[in-house]
Amino acid sequence: MFRQNKKGFGFVTVEGEEEDYYIGSHDVADAFHMDTVRIVPLEAGNYGRDGHRKEAKVVAVVERAVTSVVGVYEQSGRDGYVRPDDAKLPQEIHISPRKSRGAEDGQKVVCRMLSYGSETKLPEAEVTEIIGYKDDPGVDILSVVKKFGVPTTFDKEVTAAAKKVSVPVKKRDIRRRLDLTGVNMVTIDGDDTKDFDDAVSIRREGDDYILGVHIADVSHYVEEDSALDREAKERGTSIYLTDRVIPMLPRILSNGICSLNEGENRLALSCIMRIDKKGKVVKYEIAESVIRVTHRMTYHDVNEILNHGDRTLCVRYADMLGDFYLMQDLSRRIRRRRLKRGSVDFEFPEAKIRLDRTGHAIAVEARERGIAELMIEDFMLSANETVAKEFFSKKIPFLYRNHGKPDGEKLLSLRKLIAGFGLTMGGSGKEASPKDMQKLLKKVQGRPEEGLLSVLVLRSMQRAEYAPENVGHFGLAAEHYCHFTSPIRRYPDLIVHRIIKEQLHGKLKRKRRAHYEAILPELAKKASEAERRADDMEREVDKMKMIEYMADHIGEIYEGKISGVTAWGMYVELPNTVEGMVPMRLMRGDYYEYFEDTYELVGQNSNRHYTLGDVVTIRVDAADIEARLLDFSLYEEHRQERHKPDKKRIKHGRKKPKAHRKQQKSKS
Repeated sequence: MFRQNKKGFGFVTVEGEEEDYYIGSHDVADAFHMDTVRIVPLEAGNYGRDGHRKEAKVVAVVERAVTSVVGVYEQSGRDGYVRPDDAKLPQEIHISPRKSRGAEDGQKVVCRMLSYGSETKLPEAEVTEIIGYKDDPGVDILSVVKKFGVPTTFDKEVTAAAKKVSVPVKKRDIRRRLDLTGVNMVTIDGDDTKDFDDAVSIRREGDDYILGVHIADVSHYVEEDSALDREAKERGTSIYLTDRVIPMLPRILSNGICSLNEGENRLALSCIMRIDKKGKVVKYEIAESVIRVTHRMTYHDVNEILNHGDRTLCVRYADMLGDFYLMQDLSRRIRRRRLKRGSVDFEFPEAKIRLDRTGHAIAVEARERGIAELMIEDFMLSANETVAKEFFSKKIPFLYRNHGKPDGEKLLSLRKLIAGFGLTMGGSGKEASPKDMQKLLKKVQGRPEEGLLSVLVLRSMQRAEYAPENVGHFGLAAEHYCHFTSPIRRYPDLIVHRIIKEQLHGKLKRKRRAHYEAILPELAKKASEAERRADDMEREVDKMKMIEYMADHIGEIYEGKISGVTAWGMYVELPNTVEGMVPMRLMRGDYYEYFEDTYELVGQNSNRHYTLGDVVTIRVDAADIEARLLDFSLYEEHRQERHKPDKKRIKHGRKKPKAHRKQQKSKS
């Protein structure tokens, strides 16, 4: 795999070899970023770990990763050029007049690659779609969507199929189903949520709690190998961006008949669990059901009821108050049990980005998790574990959500680093249990190195993925885990529902088992890839909007924590979750050396140390939205000695330094 740097050179990863090959800019041939290539080794250079580096040149492209490009169209005489949004692609792609589709200067376009150029010839492409002018509202996010090749509409066949099945629940649909329409239950989601795929109910029976997790029965409407199913499988997941949702299913289903809307009969799959006072599931039933949600609740309202006893809300939802307090009590018991067995609970805040009517970012805040968010998380995790355990015990072909053990080499590095703080971690060498990691995090709570070690523990973890084999979920310290609770927005949950229903109806005979055994490996792989694509898209859009927001705050002072240290500078994360970089070139007045083992930058003259988790004061220096670059500089290093720290000014990062304010005043 060829990974290209924006300066032209790149690296090739060869399976089975620890060190990558360096590819000079003159040895790239016509390879593009992420292409699969064939290389020929060259004589070693002198910049590797042991004084040398492995070098090679590309001799052939085996498989193209880039077949279409999104970028800005620029007119030059009769010819046109596209400047790709992805900085790792060539700076210019030639578009002949006959291939421009009438694109105008400054428009964002999608183009299909025709040739990949050479050292003496530009790559060529043809415009296939005009997105709009780059400064038009929404074009920036739509460009990211197009870059990842995600469809934003459904074709006529899929739309027609969705309309056909989107009919009210009929009597024949609910035969043999558990009738729960008289049971008090609620959906609890964000203020803007439109698709509700989970509802919860609770009651007390002696010392036990009866918790019902009721999930939309999407599989009733999306049959295997139908047009709807093929589309959902291709998309893999819904994608949630700052200004839009790209749904896995047409909205007539996801927001309509499949959504557990308040006061309407809906088909569901229910996992009803008897949970004892220690938070342990002692008995359960998984059944097809018909439900009617009593209230559509928001996290905000439930938090206001449980935290502050909001009088207006308590009157409005008087019929559910007892249930909310029961849920809160049960949630604490479930969480306490999960933590006791070793679940590693990270508290890294997510970003909440607000846009104005033109799509411009006007606020970036850390999204807080309250009691209501934790309750729903605890209940969904319990249902997912229960369902996975049931089907693992029956040895039925199934789709699990696995989280493997941490990387051994990273664990060794972690042990070496914590030793410098006088700390140890349970286990030995390349092995550690979830409880070992949990205990380590507990030891450092409140200490200066807490942020550093939390980041390193997280980085040692593998990425969770889907698989037909069960290896458990390390982070949750769970022996069995699956995704059961979100079939409206995740294809793996839909597959899990199908298997459950076939088992309930006694249809999982030899032929059907063989069918699932044959298709699950590929489904798991595609679902994991779709999830990664969605995560990458969401991260890129969030980063773009964060930088857009910070572009309005150039020169302002903030306090933040060092979140990454590299040989070319350090990353700093602000309290609002925005992350920028302090490049080495902006670390004035000293030469800094990077120590990889301890994630430190050390000033050779000043002996200043900077490492992960340190709190620093920075100034916002530059924001390049198109290049996705946000530059900070260390405020302490470029202010003059006579400028004393102004605590009021740096607390919230809202005021500019005095020199900057004077400069602005003189300009006005």
